[in-house]
Amino acid sequence: MRVLLRSPRRRGRHHFRPPSTSDSVALRHPPLTPERIRDHQFTIRRRGLDPAEITAFLARIADELAVARTALTAVREENLRIKNALRTWQTAQAPSARELARW
Repeated sequence: MRVLLRSPRRRGRHHFRPPSTSDSVALRHPPLTPERIRDHQFTIRRRGLDPAEITAFLARIADELAVARTALTAVREENLRIKNALRTWQTAQAPSARELARW
C-alpha cells in the first residue's frame, strides 16, 4: 500500500539552474550595499533575536562588503589600465599601411 501512495520517481538527473537576474526574487531585492545592510530594520517579535547582536553582525557584513567592493573597483581599474596599455602596444607594433604595401 505504501508503494502506491508514494509519488512516482522521475527518471533522469536533476540539473541545478542558478537563478538568473530576470527571476522575480532578483527584481524584488535591489543589490545589497553597505549602507542598505547597516540601515536594514527587522520586525520586532516577542521572542526574537537580540537586536544588538543583529546590528553588530550586519555592521560586520557591511564592512566586509565595503572592502570587497573597494577591491573590485581597484581590480576593474587595473584591468582597464592593462587593456589600454596592451591596445597601445599592439598599435605601436602593428605594421603601417606603407609596410604592408611593400609585401
